[in-house]
Amino acid sequence: MEWIIDQPSNGNSVSDYVYEVLKKNIVGFNVKPGDRISENEISELLQVSRTPVREAFIKLAKEDLLYILPQRGTYISYIDLDEVEEARFIRESLEKSVIELATKQFSEDALFLLEQNVTTQKNKIEKKAYGEFLELDEAFHKTIFQECNKGRTWSVIEQVNSQYKRIRVLSFIANINWVQTIEQHQSIIEAIRSNDTEKGLQIIGEHLKKLNIEKMELKRKYPEYFK
Repeated sequence: MEWIIDQPSNGNSVSDYVYEVLKKNIVGFNVKPGDRISENEISELLQVSRTPVREAFIKLAKEDLLYILPQRGTYISYIDLDEVEEARFIRESLEKSVIELATKQFSEDALFLLEQNVTTQKNKIEKKAYGEFLELDEAFHKTIFQECNKGRTWSVIEQVNSQYKRIRVLSFIANINWVQTIEQHQSIIEAIRSNDTEKGLQIIGEHLKKLNIEKMELKRKYPEYFK
């Protein structure tokens, strides 16, 4: 297993640091569904005590990214397509409401941030930096929510987003429609700039619904990753 281990952020607790490292590696498929991990292994890897590792395991288990079998160990969860669909449904419902607001009023400064984001997305895809691409993808949508004064609504999406993120990364690894993803982001910017609510709603719907096609293709290609 090749772990990506970032340096701790200022102000983060040790438990939060362990949680963030583990989540990044699970979502990014640096560790695979079904792999076994242990408190001792992670404690030694991150040079921390077992207590924050245990706390991080519990938190990740609540997000269905880990499952714990008593007396047998802790394992990376398989992808649950029912959870993926529910997260996609929540995102579509909320993002359509927010894109309607965005196409009515949106600042030039925020539009510039979106354009910069898309430019960097292209660079990350060319370098096959899929985890970083996903972070930019999420930041793109988050910027729209924040500019519409709906930052707390975005926080609701983040709470149910873990399985959704995993299948998004897997689609990038499998090279499925990443060009279309970037094109749709650009179309969203154009709809906001031109105050075209109808176009914005159409694009955001297509943007999120394409996952329905991708997930079945991914399950055929990587059946060992799915529940």
